[in-house]
Amino acid sequence: RIADDRMRPMKDRLEPVTATARWLRSGVTRTRIMQAAKTGLAVAIAWMLAPYLPGVADNYPYYAPLGAIVAMYPTLMGSMKNAAQTLGSLAVAIALAGAVIIFSSPSVLTMSLAVGLGALIAATGWFGANREYIPVTVLFVLIIGGPDADDYSLGYLEQATLGIVVGLLVNLLIFPALTHNAVDQQLSNFRRVLADHLADIAEALAESWPPERDGWASAKDSLVAVSRQVREAVLLADESRKATPRARRYRRDVKADYDELAALENVTFHVRDITDVLTGAVWGTPIKVQLRPELRPALSEALAATAAVLRDWNSEDARSASHSAATDALAALTAEIDDRKDTASATTMGASAAISMDLARILAALNERIEHAQALNAEAAE
Repeated sequence: RIADDRMRPMKDRLEPVTATARWLRSGVTRTRIMQAAKTGLAVAIAWMLAPYLPGVADNYPYYAPLGAIVAMYPTLMGSMKNAAQTLGSLAVAIALAGAVIIFSSPSVLTMSLAVGLGALIAATGWFGANREYIPVTVLFVLIIGGPDADDYSLGYLEQATLGIVVGLLVNLLIFPALTHNAVDQQLSNFRRVLADHLADIAEALAESWPPERDGWASAKDSLVAVSRQVREAVLLADESRKATPRARRYRRDVKADYDELAALENVTFHVRDITDVLTGAVWGTPIKVQLRPELRPALSEALAATAAVLRDWNSEDARSASHSAATDALAALTAEIDDRKDTASATTMGASAAISMDLARILAALNERIEHAQALNAEAAE
């Protein structure tokens, strides 16, 4: 005990370090490190080239690195789209500021009108995440440019364009990002989270009633967040292969990823429904239902067997065996419900029947993906 008391302050001091290490492991990936290195390289190249632009542009070299940063999007297609939107927003802003200079003179009123019109155009969403450049650039041109607004505008646009071109070339020539591996990891994590959730519910049903542990009831909300992360990963992977030369070498069936995601989102819906039914049986929320105690063992076995299908997904043989076991467990549950329906009211059987139907739909969604994988393997063998 004395030793523990002596070690406790050290543990407290190390806690921020361990928390930072966990954050780094989860947030810093090889792709992000590569993207950060490429961004630094693009900024350095743009800064070195900026003084060599002819005319007045060499007076504003600091806008070249800014353009390089803007162009360094995680995917090449995203970089191109971002670059086009940035140049478009700068052109619109310079046109608004030029109109003030040509048809009037900069004042509080004309500047406010130009900035307001720029903000209105930005609100249309035509220029994506770079829409805020419009009112800001209008202010830059009218305030910083002042009497030399035409030279400033030209220099600003040239240097930003230089930086954008440098960023696009760096993104194109140095390992254009392909985020296919991230999709595999996210889908695998999604299956694991769903499997763990079903397993927790199965354990809760197998223990004393009402269950002492309630983590499974609140964990259902995290399933939506995981689903959103996986969808973002699939969308990013789909975008990363567009206009990327490496995509020809590393081909991937992105449609299959979307189908896999749709199946898991379908599973998520039914898992959340199962959770709601059981929370209603335990705490009477969101809807008060009754769960016959003699059906809990069969429900627990069916839930645990369904969780095993998701957990064994990466092994074809284990996956097929688990799916067969889950189908048998569901059949046993359905048979027991049918045997008892004449001796119980519809109200007391409703919760078990609802869970049984959800499990049937989960297994049907997973079976469709299993059959698809088997068909692909058969085609590859031929």
